[in-house]
Amino acid sequence: MDLSPELMELIIDYGTSVVGVLVFIVVVWIVAGWIGRLVRQSLETSPLDDTLTRFFPRLARWLVIIIGIVMALGIFGIQTASFAALLGAAAFAIGLAFQGTLSHFAAGVMMLIFRPINVGDVVNLEGEMGKIHEIDLILTKMDTFDNRRLTIPNGKVFSSAITTLNQHDKRRVDVPVGADYGADIDATRAALEKAIPNIEGKLEEPAPQIVLDGLGDSSVDWVVRVWAPTPDWLAVKQSTTRAVKMALDEAGIGIPFPQMDVHLDGELDRYEAKRNGATAGTEDARA
Repeated sequence: MDLSPELMELIIDYGTSVVGVLVFIVVVWIVAGWIGRLVRQSLETSPLDDTLTRFFPRLARWLVIIIGIVMALGIFGIQTASFAALLGAAAFAIGLAFQGTLSHFAAGVMMLIFRPINVGDVVNLEGEMGKIHEIDLILTKMDTFDNRRLTIPNGKVFSSAITTLNQHDKRRVDVPVGADYGADIDATRAALEKAIPNIEGKLEEPAPQIVLDGLGDSSVDWVVRVWAPTPDWLAVKQSTTRAVKMALDEAGIGIPFPQMDVHLDGELDRYEAKRNGATAGTEDARA
């Protein structure tokens, strides 16, 4: 089939435009990646933390891509003003369809502004404890200490109570202890104080404390409090627990098991009488 010169010219013009747009998009994609890497390299030597160091390179990359797409549309003669109006209408429709996602996006922006957590923080979040691996505009990723990766929407993160465990350079270790009611109070305190020098890794300031906490159901309750460098908190807690147990054993002070006294108030006697009567009736029937 022969094509008219006008049709051939139109195909050549549009074909050239399509090829040019494809080449332009490829170039924009490569340039966007290069700019993202350049921004990352420049921020790695800056005082910014890892959260912003990872966010700004992505933002720069996508801004370059969006600008490149708008410029590519100009090759086909599409006016950017009309494109902006179309983009606004599309954004409104998408916003209605993705209200939840947009709320997570807004929460991500707020997290980048107010910085409740940062990459590298050890936190208790959504009932899980772990280390923050990454924060982007939609999701927060956290690695638990048993090597699980949790991905949590930013809306939940920003609306939750977050406990940051490594915010300060030292933390207090609390070890609750239950002593036998028969043990002398002063002797128990002396035994617990004797355990303090045997706790490895503790800080001398603030000073350790032995607190008489209350009278429990089965024991006299104490709390041994010592301070530890934050990275050594778990090791100091184990050392404190070990030292306390050994000191109480050496002093002959028991740590009682939970126990309960049950009072039947005559019910046992009535049960035994009823049981004995039933047994006697069975024997008479056999005779």
